[in-house]
Amino acid sequence: MNYKKHIQAAQGKLGILIPGLGAVSTTFIAGTLAARKGLGQPIGSITQMGKIRLGKRTENRNPAIHDFVPLASLNDLVFGGWDITPDNAWEAAMNAGVLDHALLADLKEEMETIQPMKAVFDHEFVKNLEGEHIKHEKTKMDSAKALIADIEKFKTENNCSRLVMIWCASTEIYVEQQAIHHDLLLFEKALENNHPAIAPSMMYAYAALKCGVPFVNGAPNLTCDVPAIVDLANELKVPIAGKDFKTGQTLMKTILGPGLKTRLIGIDGWFSTNILGNRDGKVLDDAGSFKTKEVSKLSVLESILEADLYPELYKEMYHKVRINYYPPKGDDKESWDNLDIFGWLGYKMQIKVNFLCKDSILAAPVVLDLALFIDLAHRAQMKGIQEWLSFYFKSPQTLPGLQPMHDIFLQKIKLENTLRHLMGENLINHLGLDYYEEEQ
Repeated sequence: MNYKKHIQAAQGKLGILIPGLGAVSTTFIAGTLAARKGLGQPIGSITQMGKIRLGKRTENRNPAIHDFVPLASLNDLVFGGWDITPDNAWEAAMNAGVLDHALLADLKEEMETIQPMKAVFDHEFVKNLEGEHIKHEKTKMDSAKALIADIEKFKTENNCSRLVMIWCASTEIYVEQQAIHHDLLLFEKALENNHPAIAPSMMYAYAALKCGVPFVNGAPNLTCDVPAIVDLANELKVPIAGKDFKTGQTLMKTILGPGLKTRLIGIDGWFSTNILGNRDGKVLDDAGSFKTKEVSKLSVLESILEADLYPELYKEMYHKVRINYYPPKGDDKESWDNLDIFGWLGYKMQIKVNFLCKDSILAAPVVLDLALFIDLAHRAQMKGIQEWLSFYFKSPQTLPGLQPMHDIFLQKIKLENTLRHLMGENLINHLGLDYYEEEQ
């Protein structure tokens, strides 16, 4: 048995602050409200429906995760956020068109009270959207300070004991790290000087951390994946995690890729294309925002397949990703994957996958789990990058120079072993030889 880590009790209300009250966030909020009213099940949520094995298989100890670790209760969650439109959460959910109107009617009274605060917005970072409900501060530091004021006001007015922030807003244009991202003092000076490489998402992350609020990046933006923000998180002892919620096509890649690699099946090419029509699709119709998403989606297979170790199987693999904005689809994203594979003696085969999914339905439980787990991490005095939450991301944030794990099955083992470690339970490596050695 390991030493059980001290974890502060999950007492009082937990406020979940969300930049971007669009399809994903309103589906998450509505689903959480529905679950606590008994109007639906939180399917896909590990914190709500997952079980975890403890000890040997013969012990038959498999408690629910929410009974095993001290997570915040759904009844203690309070929601707030920012958006570039003034629509309240119910109006935004109706406009998103993800959930049935009958269900939303049952949730209208509560959701109408969730009014977005004015957002920090920069058209240069999201070319295909126009902001109408936005802040107009003189400098980017002033914008960050305005967000800090919003955070503090929300916490007081909603009587929250703790807060977390989860970025659910749009994908920003691709940004390379620059010198101002490498040092906190340079970063803060850049905020004062309105440096063009400081994105709105970075201002939200900075504001959250300055308030001692854990920050999760649900988009492929650079955001908190820079040394300045990581240093701030470590200095203030606040956890951060990211980036880019793993849903849809990339989820399928992290399931199929490890299976093919495990059996040492070769891959000549993997072509992926998508159509979707929600606000995310409109944003990604811009080349700059698509570049950010493309880098996130392409990196997955590189890590899983380890072409340098298996050059004869994967070194020459051609990997292409396409995303197409198609308004009639709305939130019902459709993806096609064509895999050209080869096996014994080099004989060619193919796999074709047609995945018709609802992006926000897949993302909502991810948002819930990340909110509860990042709050757990904070109460357990865990700071900085939380790599154990890689399970939920397309492009998991790690320490510089440390290769992220993309294999979803290894990610799940890492997540569960972290929970076992926190609670003083033995880690499980699935070796299993002791069962047979004991009988001899």
